[in-house]
Amino acid sequence: MQKIKAGVLGATGNVGQRFIEMLGNHPWFELTSLAASDKSAGKKYSQAASWRLDNKMPEDAGDMTVVPVDPKKVDADIVFSALPTELAKTIEPEFAKAGFVVASNASALRMMKDVPLIIPEVNPEHLGLIDIQQDERKWDGYVITNPNCTTIMMAVTLKPLVKFNIEKIYIASMQAISGAGYDGIPGMAILDNVIPYIGQEEEKVETETKKLLGEFNGSEVIDAPFKVSASCNRVMVIDGHTEAIWAEMTDDPSPDEVKQAFLDFDPGLSGLPTEPTPVIEVKEEKDRPQPRLDRNIGGGMTVSVGRIRPGIRYICMGHNTIRGAAGASVLNAELLKKKGKL
Repeated sequence: MQKIKAGVLGATGNVGQRFIEMLGNHPWFELTSLAASDKSAGKKYSQAASWRLDNKMPEDAGDMTVVPVDPKKVDADIVFSALPTELAKTIEPEFAKAGFVVASNASALRMMKDVPLIIPEVNPEHLGLIDIQQDERKWDGYVITNPNCTTIMMAVTLKPLVKFNIEKIYIASMQAISGAGYDGIPGMAILDNVIPYIGQEEEKVETETKKLLGEFNGSEVIDAPFKVSASCNRVMVIDGHTEAIWAEMTDDPSPDEVKQAFLDFDPGLSGLPTEPTPVIEVKEEKDRPQPRLDRNIGGGMTVSVGRIRPGIRYICMGHNTIRGAAGASVLNAELLKKKGKL
């Protein structure tokens, strides 16, 4: 099978490096372009990037020359965007207009009415927005986005609970420092500390969740009718977001019914290389899930749940830079291919 040419925008950053890690030996995609700022352009990737992951930098990527973030300089059919929000707002549309498929991890376009915000296990039918986006904007390509890292973990666990008629969701997050980027939080600020504020995070969780679990009526997405209230906190963990969730549901399911819904969850996405088995893993131990023990389950793509109690209250946890970022975009791209959109 001929592989699809793939590029990474923002290749030197934390999420950009995760993209390279996941695309290096991908069965469907071939990494053909690494794009970054003018400061990095023209250098070998091994010279431009300070590799921050535990594993060794892929040799093929290290020898590639970084190119500018310019549609005329990038050789690819699909680009995975790890650009900062302000840059993504203008650059991603330029790539889509030029005919690229853009699988974006950036927040800039997520809530645009004609831009699909996708978790393959949650709302694949929202891909119907692609045709609307191309028709309205007269683009040869298109943009598809994945949600905020905190939103992804929660929304995956909410999908099996929709049948119980969700009324209200409350979430308190304990988010890893890698979510702020390599240079995001000074060590003296986070050591021996919890920071009870992350800019725009609560707003993203509260709005994105309703779009993800909303109904696509053929022309637009109607937000889910339930309420979401979030309180987001940064904690001294490197990778892995932990979330305490309270779910009020009309049908008032028991903890055992909720647990069984998690265990039975099968989104029917067999054949996608990055799709984990299981998507949701229920932890029986009373003190799990924990980031250090559980974040790499399913290659970092599985969401773990535990402590399911009357109320309904439970804990979920997932790897924020894999399931919550790069892995989410790669899985979206795999879904596009399976649906004949690439």
